[in-house]
Amino acid sequence: MKIVITSQTAELSGQVDPRFGRASYYILYDTVNDDWEALDNDQNRTAIQGAGIQAAENVARTGAEFVLTGHCGPKAFRTLSANGIQIVVGIEGKVADVIERFKRGEYKPTKQSDVPGHWG
Repeated sequence: MKIVITSQTAELSGQVDPRFGRASYYILYDTVNDDWEALDNDQNRTAIQGAGIQAAENVARTGAEFVLTGHCGPKAFRTLSANGIQIVVGIEGKVADVIERFKRGEYKPTKQSDVPGHWG
């Protein structure tokens, strides 16, 4: 299964980025093959508007089934959900630790966004 974790750096040792649409990086992690890659989100990090939707569309193209992030706004949430991606919010700490907690089944997907549009 592929999961995406928002990250402040391009490393598993980095901290989770609390913002989905304007996260610095997305760590795409494959739980089956135990491998990963960092995806730069530079184009959306500095976007004037539409960062959440565009980021969600980019994540959907990776084939991810879950997104783990600090917060997710309503437009990004709808776009991810429409693509069959489950979202877990309230995530913080090191990316590597988040991956291990996910593997142990410690996270539950949310049913709605947790911040208003244009947050942060």
